[in-house]
Parts: sequence; structure tokens; C-alpha cells
Amino acid sequence: MNSKDLLRTASRTFAIGIERLPGVLCEATTIAYLLLRVSDYLEDNEEMETDQKVGLLNLWVNILREEADIETLTRQFTHADTTNPDAIVAQHSKEILLQMRSLPYAVQEIIVRHVIHSTQGMARWTQIGPNVADEKEMDDYMFEVAGRVGYLVTQLFAWYSLPIRRKEQEIMPLAREFGLGLQTVNVIRGLREDFERGWVYVPKKFLSEIGLTKEQLFDAENRERALQVLDMLTDKAERHLREALKYVKSLPWWQHGIRLGCIFPLMFAIRTLAVCRRNAQVFESEAKITRADVKKIVLDSTLWGWSNLWLDKYYQELNTVKS
Repeated sequence: MNSKDLLRTASRTFAIGIERLPGVLCEATTIAYLLLRVSDYLEDNEEMETDQKVGLLNLWVNILREEADIETLTRQFTHADTTNPDAIVAQHSKEILLQMRSLPYAVQEIIVRHVIHSTQGMARWTQIGPNVADEKEMDDYMFEVAGRVGYLVTQLFAWYSLPIRRKEQEIMPLAREFGLGLQTVNVIRGLREDFERGWVYVPKKFLSEIGLTKEQLFDAENRERALQVLDMLTDKAERHLREALKYVKSLPWWQHGIRLGCIFPLMFAIRTLAVCRRNAQVFESEAKITRADVKKIVLDSTLWGWSNLWLDKYYQELNTVKS
């Protein structure tokens, strides 16, 4: 299975944007995304104990540093549950690494450095466990799994594009916000699923302000107070995503493929946020946007995404209109 097929197996939604990136940038971002999915598989694995997950995450770091053989890791995946797309990606991690070695050295260095840092952050949080005290701790977790990804892709964009390279230091803080925004939306839409596997990423401080425990958050009798907690999360996501919009608008209008690679996930996220806002259903099941929404966002953005004025208007439209 080649990297393109693996990307679509792992996430058709992210594939839509990544595949719009030009040339080697598309290949590099695909490889980076797949390597991070290996890390995600190890972090989220429900069949492993904490110590085993931490050990394998650290082994993965050593493999990326070329200090250990990939076979020592892939042997662990022989009987993995292949109904999980991340397990399929993990089983092909040797091929993914080989494909990465065909990329320009500077690109390899960017990818490996950030994947290592993100994987180390996942290992640290796996040891800490499912307890997030306040918004600062929530942001720390989300930075490790998503904010660093913003840094990674920005440095790849800067390697590819001189105009972006000249803005790199200016937009790096926005790249972090972009990652935090996408991850906050992921937290909101996956509240129930995460709770059922033992994780609640809602800061305890948010809950205590409303007088709820993490278990009470999902009780039907507490829906009105739970919605107040949801308001805090959606407001937080909105703050981050507004910074993400600034990031997208800072990219050169004529590099339409790079912009689309960022516009799609941003607009999917803001639409998802609109669906989740004040929606008690998120405490029962995962919130998703419709395929029609996805198709419309892709079509509209492809036609008009070069215009910053249009982006402002479309962002607001998606943020206020519900299905």
C-alpha cells in the first residue's frame, strides 16, 4: 500500500487538503501525517497498559533517531486490529520511513524533529494520565498532539516558498493556535467517545466552576449545566480558530494549493463547531458534519479561497449557520 492509499485509509478528510498541496510538499506532508498517526496509534491503543504504551512511544522515538530497528516495533503489530485505520498505518511504518528517506534532507530533518517532539509529548501525557487540571494543562496536551503539527507544516511551507519563509517567525504563533483550534474541536466532537475510553480532556476548573464532576457531565439530568461547560469549550475553540483564520490569510494568495491545504481543515472545523454549539447531543455521540457540507466547503473554497475578503465572510457564514 503506497503513502497516498495509506493517507486515505487514515483520514479521508485530511487527505482532501493534503492532496491539494503542490509537488514534493504533498508527499512530505503525507509522510509526516502518517508518521504522526503511528504515534497516535501507540498513544490511543486501548489494548496496551500505560507502561507498554510509553515504552513503545519511546522506542518509536529511537527508531526515528535511527538508534533502533523498525522491526522491533512492527513485530508488535502483527496481530493488530486492522479495523482500526491507525493500526494499518502502523503496520506499514517501515515503508513510510523508507519513503521519507527519498525526500530532500532538509525536509526529512523538519519532519523527524517535530514527530519526535510530538511523540515525546504524547509519552509524557500518557504517563500523566486522563487528568487535565486547567486550561493551561489542556493547551499543553493539545500543543503536543496538534500545535507542534502547526509548526511542522509551517516549516515545510517555508522550505518550499520564499514568501512564506520571509513570514515564518511572524506566523509561527498563529500556527500553534491553528493546531490548538483543530484539537479543541476534536475534543468537543469526541467528548463521549473519549469518556468511554477513560479520558476527559475538559479542564477540571471548567467543571468545578459549574459544580460538576467529569462523570456528572454526561448525566442526562445535568444537561443544562453541562451545556455551560460546552459553552466554555466552544468559546475557547472559537478564539483559537480566529487566529487560524489569520494564519490562512497570511499565506500568499497565488499559492492556492497551499492555502487550500489549510482552508479545508479550518472550514471543516468551524462548521463542526457550529453544529456542536449548544448541542446536548455531543454528550451522547460524536458530532460530525455532513458529506454535503464537506463537498460544499471544498467546492466553494476551491473557487474563492484565494480571496481574504471571501474567507472572512465564509468563515462567519459557516460559524453561524446550522444544519
